[in-house]
Amino acid sequence: MTSTQANGRFDVKLNPEPLSDIAAGTGLGRLSLDKKFHGDLVATSQGEMLSFRSAVQGSAGYVAMETVTGTLHGRQGSFVLQHSSTMTRGVPEQSISVVPDSATGDLVGLAGRLVITIVEGQHSYQFDYSLS
Repeated sequence: MTSTQANGRFDVKLNPEPLSDIAAGTGLGRLSLDKKFHGDLVATSQGEMLSFRSAVQGSAGYVAMETVTGTLHGRQGSFVLQHSSTMTRGVPEQSISVVPDSATGDLVGLAGRLVITIVEGQHSYQFDYSLS
C-alpha cells in the first residue's frame, strides 16, 4: 500500500457543552467540534471532545471523535477520526487516526494518521493516508 500525504488548513469552532451528571464537578470539559477543512482535504466535520486542563501551566489532555465528510484528493466520502492527545508542560503528543472501516464512498479502505499544527492561531493539518 502506498502512502499519500494531504496538507492544508482548517477552521474550527469549539462550543462548550454540558457534562453528564456523573462527570459534573470532575474538572473535565466537554466541547462540540465544527470544522471546515481546506487544501487537499475539502470537507466539514462535526464531533465531540472531552478535555482536562491541569493546574500546571501547559499540561492538558483531550479525547475526541469526529466525522469528516467531503473530498480527499478528489475522492468523495466520509470517515471518522479518533483523537487522543496530551500536552506536557507545552510539549504536545498527538494520536489522531482514522477509525478502521469507518470510511464511505470513494474513501472505503482509508487508513491514516493526522497531525495538527497551530501557529499564531492558524490550524493546519498533515494527513498521511493510504487506500486499500
